Amino acid sequence: MTTRNATGTGTPATPEPEPAAPASPAAVPDAGHPEAVIAAARGRIDELDGRIIALIRERMAVSAHVQRTRLAAGGRRVHLAREMEILRHYREGLGRPGTQLAMTLLELCRGR
Repeated sequence: MTTRNATGTGTPATPEPEPAAPASPAAVPDAGHPEAVIAAARGRIDELDGRIIALIRERMAVSAHVQRTRLAAGGRRVHLAREMEILRHYREGLGRPGTQLAMTLLELCRGR
C-alpha cells in the first residue's frame, strides 16, 4: 500500500504517530515559586520551538526534493491540489489559525 506524504510523494504506508496531547501544567515542574514555574515553562517552550524549527527545516528539504523530482519529470514545481489538501489538514487539526500556519509552511517550502 502507498500513501502520500506531506510533500505529495508516494511512500510505503506507515502508521502516522498519534499527535501529542497538549502539555498540561503538570508537565512542567512546579518549583513552588511563580517565577520558577514560569522560567521552567519558558524553558520547555524554547525546547519545543527548537524541535519545531528543526522539523520545519527537514520538511523544507523533503519538499525541495519532491519539487526537483517533479520538475525533472516535466511537471510543475507547485502542485496546487496537494497544497489544498495540506491547508485542509491543518485547518481540521488546528482550526482556522491552522490555515495560516499551513500557508506559512507552504511558502517556506516552495523554494526560492
